[in-house]
Amino acid sequence: MQKATFAAGCFWGVEEIFRKLKGVKQTRVGYTGGKWTKPTYMKVCTGLSGHAESIEITFNQKMVSYKRLLEKFWSMHNPTQGNRQGFNLGPQYRSAIFYHSKEQKKQAEESRDKLQKKLEKKITTQIKPVQTFYEAEKYHQKYIQKKSINT
Repeated sequence: MQKATFAAGCFWGVEEIFRKLKGVKQTRVGYTGGKWTKPTYMKVCTGLSGHAESIEITFNQKMVSYKRLLEKFWSMHNPTQGNRQGFNLGPQYRSAIFYHSKEQKKQAEESRDKLQKKLEKKITTQIKPVQTFYEAEKYHQKYIQKKSINT
């Protein structure tokens, strides 16, 4: 099993998309990439903590590759929007890949560079080493699945 961590806007929808992929064994939504310890949703929403709404994925690399997760990541959001995704505004909604190894970093950069050649606007997605992942409050976990919202 390996881990992958991504930020692509509101974590509810991001989790739901990844959760459905064959080979994904577990998902957790939370906060990473910031400077505060033990952030809460309310603190992250201020935009001052530096954290992004993120998803941590545990996956079986024999069933789904990190490259496939990257493809899904790029296809689910607009990586050129900076500190926003759609109507969600603020640095907590930025696009980011938090890599867990040198190989993940290499694959993330290669996939970004490949996509950039196809886009007119500059990709703003951050590619950074993973920091402490703080699990979000329980009511955020599998939110869309619990609320039976169609995606």
